[in-house]
Amino acid sequence: MRILGIDPGLRLTGYGVIERHGPLLTYVASGTIRIPTGGELPERLRHILDGIEEVIGTYRPEIAVIEKVFVNTNPQSTLLLGQARGAAICALVLANLPVSEYTALQIKQAVAGHGRAQKSAMQEMVKRLLKLSGSPSPDSADALAAAICHTSHIAMKAAAGGQLARMGLKVRGGRLVG
Repeated sequence: MRILGIDPGLRLTGYGVIERHGPLLTYVASGTIRIPTGGELPERLRHILDGIEEVIGTYRPEIAVIEKVFVNTNPQSTLLLGQARGAAICALVLANLPVSEYTALQIKQAVAGHGRAQKSAMQEMVKRLLKLSGSPSPDSADALAAAICHTSHIAMKAAAGGQLARMGLKVRGGRLVG
């Protein structure tokens, strides 16, 4: 399974592509989409959309993962980040990719083991988990971490499903049935 992770931003949007073969994770590519500063917001959002479309066309992911927006102390920044995220999601949906979303806390917990990991710790863990020779940029590392987080979620879901099946239970409509 080829997974595209996105770390949205209005100046830099990070992307990371990994492959999952059973428990093995393989690095495919990562980088940043640099959005020109000073332009009008619609132009900047179009740059994000076009950049992600190009990444999708080049690497052909099967699924996409994007970081959820956090609410920070500046409401204007939160709104602008939400618009960048919306442009990224539009590119993913236009490519018919299933999209999963995780908070920064969930991503940090899955990759570093705790939700307060610093950027440098996340870069180091991504480097180790994907056996990279060097550390990816912070935005690329965050995007790769989102993709890694999703593989953990898939594994936990499969394990839980197997455990429930062994107990003769299933989940339907969010409820356990026997």
